[in-house]
Amino acid sequence: MRPEIAAKPELFDPASVTEVRTVEESIALNALAGPAIIISASGMATGGRVLHHLAHRLPDPANTVILVGYQADGTRGRRLLNGEPQLKMLGRYVPVKAEVVNVQAFSVHADRAELVGWLRTAPHPPKAVYVVHGDPLAAEALRTAIVEELGWNAIVARHLQTVRL
Repeated sequence: MRPEIAAKPELFDPASVTEVRTVEESIALNALAGPAIIISASGMATGGRVLHHLAHRLPDPANTVILVGYQADGTRGRRLLNGEPQLKMLGRYVPVKAEVVNVQAFSVHADRAELVGWLRTAPHPPKAVYVVHGDPLAAEALRTAIVEELGWNAIVARHLQTVRL
């Protein structure tokens, strides 16, 4: 744990947790001085209020940005993990001086085994399963697992493909 946070155990006291609901309250977090933990959601840093927090916190090497879970190619989250020295957000380039770490253990996305297990619970096999999410290699691996483990017709959808149901 960072020493400046370890010196402030009250940060982890539930009484010191503040839920922020409005845009104005979220913006006010940027005025915080000293150690703070800001939990914000945006998948892979692609949009939303988290961009304001990142734009404010990334230039300061005293900050740590913890990315939770998988960061897809082409997203700001992946570019942060790849160590890019600056990111464009909110119409400007923001220098990345903060420490950036990834904790994949908190990902809420199911893995291949979990998805195949969930599909297995279907009362009847569908005519086809379309894989519409994921990096190309992962999508193909899921398609292959569905075909081999369940014996079902599975297709990796092409970009902008239209399917008549």
